[in-house]
Amino acid sequence: MNRTSQVRRAGPRKALAKGREVVEAAERYYYKGNRHKQLRAFVSIVKLGTLTRAAEALFLSQPTVTLQLQALERELGVPLLERRRRRINLTDAGEALYELARPLIEGWDNLDRDFQARVKGLTAGRLTIAAGASTIQYLLPELVRRYREAFPAVHLQLANVTGRDGLALLRADEADFAVGSMLDVPDDIAWAPLRHYDPLLITPLDHPLAHKTEVALEDLSPYGLILPPQRLSTYRLVDLVFQQRQVPYQVAIEVGGWEVIKEYVASGLGISIVTGICITGADHARLAVRNMKRFFPQRSYGVVMRKGKFLSPEARAFVDLIKPGLLTHREHDEPGHSGR
Repeated sequence: MNRTSQVRRAGPRKALAKGREVVEAAERYYYKGNRHKQLRAFVSIVKLGTLTRAAEALFLSQPTVTLQLQALERELGVPLLERRRRRINLTDAGEALYELARPLIEGWDNLDRDFQARVKGLTAGRLTIAAGASTIQYLLPELVRRYREAFPAVHLQLANVTGRDGLALLRADEADFAVGSMLDVPDDIAWAPLRHYDPLLITPLDHPLAHKTEVALEDLSPYGLILPPQRLSTYRLVDLVFQQRQVPYQVAIEVGGWEVIKEYVASGLGISIVTGICITGADHARLAVRNMKRFFPQRSYGVVMRKGKFLSPEARAFVDLIKPGLLTHREHDEPGHSGR
């Protein structure tokens, strides 16, 4: 092959390579100039779990989201995600970036609303709080009343969920925060226990245990217990105490709701171990109530939120009603266990 043929063949190759360089340079320039879009795409992928869902949420094509992610990884010089079949896992670098980027993106998304709230006060907006039935029934009513008086225009939603479902709402950003009790605190969850309640034995007024000077755990064995369903933490906690002390016990009835349990106990259908949060002044007229903190741990109720969560003014205002200044110190960002 002569030199002229080589030059002729090299010409198209050089032009094609040059064209690719121009396209790649344009892509780098475009995506580098949109760091906010890159971070938004990255945060959406992590929160929603797949590229497809992130693209749908951002109203973009999947290739566009992929390019944004690749540009971000290229510019930072580290891989952020590991793709394993249908699952996407964060690398260590991705975990660090996600903790930094998430509050920035959430703050940016809520900037207009938060600005209006600061300028005009909380005259509108929406607040979703996840909580269990007992928390909604006994702990929140007074707080809700005060909040509604102060901010009547805010749409308040109380999501009645169990603990596991409440955590799922927090992680999906479908609830601003939760109020309730926790046994174990995951590493990505912040927990601030605020109210503490003793465990109580309740019996009918004419029950043999109602007249004993001192009640031991073994004294409960002959009598059927009325407890919440096994899937709930109260049942598991009672079972754990009896098992650890090797004391036999029997469950007569499983039923949901403290009010139902109290009614059944008052009717003579059994006895129960309940949390002090559900006992009112009127209950003492129909139930014998004995403190059992010698045997069972206290239950702690407080604020539960996802670590790094950017709370809206509506959410911050409600938390301040529960405990003023709670969000200033943030000691509750440390993982640990509740006193429940």
